[in-house]
Amino acid sequence: MKAIFNDQVIAESDQTEVVEGNHYFPPESIKWEYFTESNMQTTCPWKGEASYYNLGVEGEVAKDVAWYYPSPKDAAQQIKGHVAFYPNKVEVKE
Repeated sequence: MKAIFNDQVIAESDQTEVVEGNHYFPPESIKWEYFTESNMQTTCPWKGEASYYNLGVEGEVAKDVAWYYPSPKDAAQQIKGHVAFYPNKVEVKE
């Protein structure tokens, strides 16, 4: 699977975790130079508290477009630290 933003591959892995239709990319598959921390946080009743990233590629910036669970609840341990993307902002494809 590849995650593409502004024609740039920002993550690539053949071992994503799919949860609720979203591909969660393992941390080692992320091209971190395109990511900056966001102050946004949300809470999922069964996964826990999510933190967010902004993306910046060649002058195009998207805020709060990627999220991850640094300390997920027990039911979501398989996505700890993995990054998912809003499909209307980042193309995820095989």
